[in-house]
Amino acid sequence: MAKKWLVAAKKADFNQIARDCGITPVLARLIRNRDVEGSAATGKYLYGTLRDLHDPMLLHDMDAAAVLLNEKIRTGAKIRIIGDYDADGICSSTILWRMLTFLKGNADVRLPDRVRDGYGINERLVREAAADHVDTILTCDNGIAARQPLALADSLGMSVILTDHHEIPYEDNPDGTRRYLLPPALAIVEPKLVNERTGKTWYPFTEICGAEVAYKLAQVMLDYPDISGEPGETETDRQKLLRELLGFAAIATVCDVMPLADENRIVVRYGLREVERTRNTGLRALLLANGLGGKRITCYHAGFIIGPCLNASGRIDSAQRALDLFRETDEARAASEAALCKELNESRKTMTQKGVEEAERYVSGLDLAHTKVLVIQLNDCHESIAGIVAGRIREKYTRPTFVLTRTGEGIVKGSGRSVEGYDMYGEMNRVSTLFLKFGGHKMAAGLSMEEKNVDGFRRQLNANCPLDIEEMQDVLHIDMELPMRLMDVDFVQSLSLLEPCGNGNPGPLFVTRNLLLTNTGIYGSDRNVLKFRGTDETGRSFDLVLFRKEEDAADLLSHPVHAHVVYEPGINEYRGSISLQFTIRDYRIL
Repeated sequence: MAKKWLVAAKKADFNQIARDCGITPVLARLIRNRDVEGSAATGKYLYGTLRDLHDPMLLHDMDAAAVLLNEKIRTGAKIRIIGDYDADGICSSTILWRMLTFLKGNADVRLPDRVRDGYGINERLVREAAADHVDTILTCDNGIAARQPLALADSLGMSVILTDHHEIPYEDNPDGTRRYLLPPALAIVEPKLVNERTGKTWYPFTEICGAEVAYKLAQVMLDYPDISGEPGETETDRQKLLRELLGFAAIATVCDVMPLADENRIVVRYGLREVERTRNTGLRALLLANGLGGKRITCYHAGFIIGPCLNASGRIDSAQRALDLFRETDEARAASEAALCKELNESRKTMTQKGVEEAERYVSGLDLAHTKVLVIQLNDCHESIAGIVAGRIREKYTRPTFVLTRTGEGIVKGSGRSVEGYDMYGEMNRVSTLFLKFGGHKMAAGLSMEEKNVDGFRRQLNANCPLDIEEMQDVLHIDMELPMRLMDVDFVQSLSLLEPCGNGNPGPLFVTRNLLLTNTGIYGSDRNVLKFRGTDETGRSFDLVLFRKEEDAADLLSHPVHAHVVYEPGINEYRGSISLQFTIRDYRIL
């Protein structure tokens, strides 16, 4: 389905903002397009530092959590951290374990097995903790939806401190309000918790990941060491540790696809610098295994290289392996484990491709004109890659997509990925009686159910879906119309001020009209790097590249064509020479 182009038209006094912030009016406009309003907010967007992060004590129960943990450390009580098996869960568990052991706490970590346990804490892990004489369970990146397991922990005499960031389960009241269903815990540190008196969340920015919640707890427990400046020889051990932990919070923020707005933008900007110079032996080994040693680390590296290596361990082996890598202090052992994590990710890629091909065969047999929500059961698909397959299918067919697989007699598990405008977690709440277990948020979710309920699940989701087929069209948000001839190297280099770019803060996109495109070559082992020469109406020519398989761009290859082009500008450096290169993101042939 063709994408819908939407060119931003947000208003502001761009000249005044440019003068106030020392930027060009065009850059001021680009920042306004990212929902940043006014000179003060633009200045924070551009120049915000770690001192601009929100106070951790604004998080609900943060004070209670810190008091409890300090008392547990003082008395030598056994603390068990229970995280999750994805990159956010691994990073948040690492943060809490490093912090607690630094403070001489008696702490260990357990991560759920993806296949045996499913998401987050469960009764098996609770009973295992009781058998191990654990005094306190500290969750991270999970727990807010775990009422039954945490009630069991409470009944077995264990203290529970919960840190999470996921959506809070609720029931609708007759008057249209919500009744939130909170698990029993001595402290619940969760940014989405609402102050019943004000009707607003306690924390001013709710879209932080589990590792960032853990990082803020570490800030408090370590007495707020100041790391706002560059590291120096006089840094304390607490400052050095908090720098290391900031790197893990940054990786998790990118991998969990949190919006790169507000304080997330600051955490990622400064945290990725700490990743580059990390003191963590395991993380350093993982960078070296992927050829990233000594390189500038970007959101791309975090989200598409580091993160997948962590996720692969949890998907097809054990998340404990990635966690242990970050706790390793021997360089040789760390190098070996990092290499294995990379190999696991290569295996995961092969499995994913097979799953996507099978899912595409299933969808090819459907009447897509009357199917709003895709519920695909692939019994030969490893359950650990169901979410990745769902994401690929969602991207291709622009529909909310669930991929399910049989995991036991009469039981299926699966993952879902959504589209703009479809609240996946909200819609699942409407049919919650069909599930054995479910959780997630607007754009992604996980579930388990009896296999006999799959057809009913498919029917009800499609019957309830509030979107029309036409509304599921992918939207390509474009910043402005700008001919390529108005670009120069200085302007394109200034666009780096928008970084880090990702979800919620996309890289800049422009559209140019009536460009004559002539193919100049096809490259890459998969023949998916297509190069073009583009000539505008004034006769100026430009180099463009399209990353797409040749069969998916056949309409551009047979002969020169005139087209409107959505593009992203970039810099090409070759043998000391710098030139402009434009990446085609979409096109419309005239």
